[in-house]
Amino acid sequence: MRSFEKLPPKFQNDEVKHYYDIIAKKSFSLVLKRITDIIFSLIILVILIIPIAVIAVIVKATSKGPVFYRQERVTSYGRVFKIFKFRTMVQNADRIGTLVTTSGDARVTKVGRILRKYRLDELPQIFNVLAGSMTFVGTRPEVQKYVDMYKDEYNATLLMPAGITSLASIMYKDEEKLLQNVEDADKVYVETILPEKMKYNLMYLENFGFLSDIKLMFKTVKEVLR
Repeated sequence: MRSFEKLPPKFQNDEVKHYYDIIAKKSFSLVLKRITDIIFSLIILVILIIPIAVIAVIVKATSKGPVFYRQERVTSYGRVFKIFKFRTMVQNADRIGTLVTTSGDARVTKVGRILRKYRLDELPQIFNVLAGSMTFVGTRPEVQKYVDMYKDEYNATLLMPAGITSLASIMYKDEEKLLQNVEDADKVYVETILPEKMKYNLMYLENFGFLSDIKLMFKTVKEVLR
């Protein structure tokens, strides 16, 4: 980890320092976390390379647009990166609607609904993990627009790389339904859902450890297979 004094100015407050001190004491867990990320990513890539290729062909054949959706998100220390996902929406969907997806969103393709249901659209994020911009377990990455609205304490969630899964994403797996039929999905997300998700994200930091990460990974698989 960077020394606290070398963090971006917006991180240098008492609220973030509380979580920084907790994580800084668990350097061994951080090393194991990165090693596990690399090993698991390579194993998954070898096992699922054919299914990934098949999904790519189906996405391309069933709707216009690129196979992958790449959107700028924010990861550790406020660094911007491009997240990899299989495209599940019509081309240029982010230009014709909100940045969050609601249940029954007309922009989602038929194939996209299946991919989202089983979280198969997130398989390409293995490449983000290998690159180090993401990890298997951690806070789900937000777009810059929402990060700019963070309270001081929320910046603590950017002390580690963004995650493919998290306690918050498990608890809010039905987030799209919560945003269904609301007049302003962005407003509801920022004012209601995001603060609740942040409670779980900060709880994760409080209890961060290698074994707790493994448990969350298995819990995620269990939820997906339900």
